[in-house]
Amino acid sequence: MSFGPFSLLPPVLAIVLALATRNVIPALFCGVWLGATMLSGGNPAAGLYASFNDFIIPSVGDEWSVTVLIYCGLFGVLIMVLQRTGGAQAIARAISERVVSRRGAQGATLGLGVLIFFEDYFNALTVGSVMRPITDRMRVSREKLAYIVDSTSAPMCLLGPVSTWVVFVMGLIGTQLTEMNISGSEYLIYLSSIPLNFYAWLALGLIAFIVITQWDFGPMARAEHRARTTGEVLAKDATPPSDREVAEMEVIPEAQARKRNMLVPIAVLVLMIPPMFLWTGNYPENDLVTAVGEANGGLSILIATFVAVVVGLVMGMQQKLFDFRESMDIVVSGIKSMTLVYIILTLAWSIGSVTSELGTADYLVTLAEANIAPSLVPVLLFLIGALVAFTTGTSYGTFAIMIPIAMPVAMAMDLPLSLAIAAVLSGGIFGDHCSPISDTTILSSAGSSCDHIDHVRTQLPYAISAGLAGILAFFVAGLTGSALVGGLAGAGALVTTVVLLRLLWGGVKSRDEALAD
Repeated sequence: MSFGPFSLLPPVLAIVLALATRNVIPALFCGVWLGATMLSGGNPAAGLYASFNDFIIPSVGDEWSVTVLIYCGLFGVLIMVLQRTGGAQAIARAISERVVSRRGAQGATLGLGVLIFFEDYFNALTVGSVMRPITDRMRVSREKLAYIVDSTSAPMCLLGPVSTWVVFVMGLIGTQLTEMNISGSEYLIYLSSIPLNFYAWLALGLIAFIVITQWDFGPMARAEHRARTTGEVLAKDATPPSDREVAEMEVIPEAQARKRNMLVPIAVLVLMIPPMFLWTGNYPENDLVTAVGEANGGLSILIATFVAVVVGLVMGMQQKLFDFRESMDIVVSGIKSMTLVYIILTLAWSIGSVTSELGTADYLVTLAEANIAPSLVPVLLFLIGALVAFTTGTSYGTFAIMIPIAMPVAMAMDLPLSLAIAAVLSGGIFGDHCSPISDTTILSSAGSSCDHIDHVRTQLPYAISAGLAGILAFFVAGLTGSALVGGLAGAGALVTTVVLLRLLWGGVKSRDEALAD
């Protein structure tokens, strides 16, 4: 049964309720229930049963979902260990000694986000938790912290040479090459799409521009003004989606806080990821590129995080910061700190399954079947990818849906494969940044300990600004066939848009505040 435009109702209801009530959990559940009711012939009682039986429970039981949930729990424990052993405290102190302004705190956050390019979840949780004490001290709003974290995590995963996202996209490209009977390296095709991923570049460029100029606009300008003038980094009615246990954790004396208590576990985590990728990719039976392409990224990160947790706990016990019984309490508290994230992720996956059953993505894709000029194809792929990601809350799902469509369309219209792939990737990230039901958006809120709806509301104008510039970039690139001309057009449009929004929708800083920056 085809629901046509009515297939948009569940995700739209969830998004509207989330923005209206400022609480994403009931909004997501209502969206799941509405979709399940539609699939149950309009029977609300049957829809309630189907919500759990057909969507929520299977979403939790899915192998990938369980891996993510366990990984999130372990990362919650790791964050707790880094705080309990004083590692994060010592690193924050070392960085804060060099950060003397709000601009410096935001720039350091951007720099750390760029360095951690290999995994978006790890990026969102690590950068937010490490930089939060520093940005709080410099009176940077949690909304601004979450924006910088969110807008570096996903773009960097697609601009770096290797990441969990790269692995996933390479698999999609390789499968499509086989089906189209085309020879070539999926990895090289992916690498050729990096310069054309205009939204990712524009989103990063916008952060750098905002950090350097301190030109905020819209709800973000009000949040920053609140933090600057009152020191309140969170709104009074804010409800951060994580970390109460972390916030209430006992802080050890400065004399006992050692940087190695953070550097060693993080080094173990980072250094274990490459060999885990090779191991799960069956190296050396497979060559290096094939092994990376076939690696189980989620499992690799999970095991590396587990080992890092064990190392951190052992270091804490060796330094007599806590005993074995207390270490187990830390584990439990760390897992508890991510409970709300578990609930939101589960419901986000569930509504994604609902929209799949309703044919939401298929309906959006049919809008692309009209005869259009080849130069408009990249723009259309970008827009549909953005719509799919926004309504389903998943970039991965968007890539899986759109790349098998984009590559044949590009071949049929004699367009570069890399441009079509880049348009899909950019659209997926753009929709992901705008969607309150996106898992990376949720985890950015969690890592930054920012109210989730406040994060979405303040980030949206920035994401839309970069998205509009991205549309122009893809149009010009499709028209001229030049990535450089397209990129320059997008950059020019973005700067113009930001300047206009700053003048029309920005806060006015006092002279003293300007000097303080």
